Amino acid sequence: MQIAKSAYAFRLDGNPISCEAFGHGHINHTLKLTTDTGAEYVLQRINKYVFRDPVRLMANVSAVTDFLRTRVEDPRMALHFIPTHDGLYYHRDEDGEFWRVYDFVGGFCLDMPESDEDFYQSALAFGRFQHLLSDFPAETLYETIPEFHNTVDRYRQFKASVKADNVGRAAGVQADIDFLLEREELACSLQKMRESGELPLRVTHNDTKLNNVLLDKATRKSLCVLDLDTVMPGLSLHDFGDSIRFGAATAAEDEKDLSKMRMDLHLFEVYTKGFLEAAAALTDTEVKMLPMGALSITLELATRFLKDYLDGDLYFKTAYPEHNLVRARTQIKLAADMQSKWDDMNRIVAEVAAQVRK
Repeated sequence: MQIAKSAYAFRLDGNPISCEAFGHGHINHTLKLTTDTGAEYVLQRINKYVFRDPVRLMANVSAVTDFLRTRVEDPRMALHFIPTHDGLYYHRDEDGEFWRVYDFVGGFCLDMPESDEDFYQSALAFGRFQHLLSDFPAETLYETIPEFHNTVDRYRQFKASVKADNVGRAAGVQADIDFLLEREELACSLQKMRESGELPLRVTHNDTKLNNVLLDKATRKSLCVLDLDTVMPGLSLHDFGDSIRFGAATAAEDEKDLSKMRMDLHLFEVYTKGFLEAAAALTDTEVKMLPMGALSITLELATRFLKDYLDGDLYFKTAYPEHNLVRARTQIKLAADMQSKWDDMNRIVAEVAAQVRK
């Protein structure tokens, strides 16, 4: 295809000779760029409809990646963004579109783990991300999605939608509403601990799925964390919890057969082991509250899905009228299963912590 004109705005090694579509992402437009010196890059057009302030987004991304690059032994373990000839980490073209470039790193990603080792490697990657950035001043980052994991505010919005009942759906889901309201105090406990200073503010990734971990083709070991667009200040427990919510669940987010949904304790232990081995800088309180990270984030997402169902499906894309309700109920089932295994989750965390934090 024709070389994207914006490529020439960046300080590349050589002149571009090829530019082709790359990856399977659904948000940003991504291309692989090769120059006449053999240098390879990823060129992306940032989706400014999803990310309304690309300048602040790139300020976060560049600050974090520049910091990471001073702390890794292997340069492949941190993304390297290329500046423009003007010294910026983004280029705005004549159409107002925002572009960025970073070094292409050979490797591969998985949508789902093919073995326990794959899940363990993702835990190492996100735990290492926490550890390497443990002394980064998280408060200096922009909150690119305001109140993203403020569970107190999520519940406030949820209760407002229940009260408004704009499309008349509340009566049919009262049991689901009651389940979530009965657990409001539990769900909001981490946010309140953050506000009281019991939990430290950290640099958080906020999309800790396996497909955002780059694996080495030769060794299958984790190299680095990708997709840093949602990096901002937050709680380490939310990153851990979302990995568990997604990766240790035995069914998809929109599985209609709720009997298939539970949390796999073995996978919980696999991930906990990798995360704690790598995230050595976590406080004792953070470690102790890891199970609450999983429960809190699951309840939070359930409120978001059910709120959208009550609002008439305005936020999440749906394939059928009850799609958001199905999603909410899978998260409710998962949260209930976590609670039934609460003692085991806490025991696993304590045992793993005793082994790796000597």
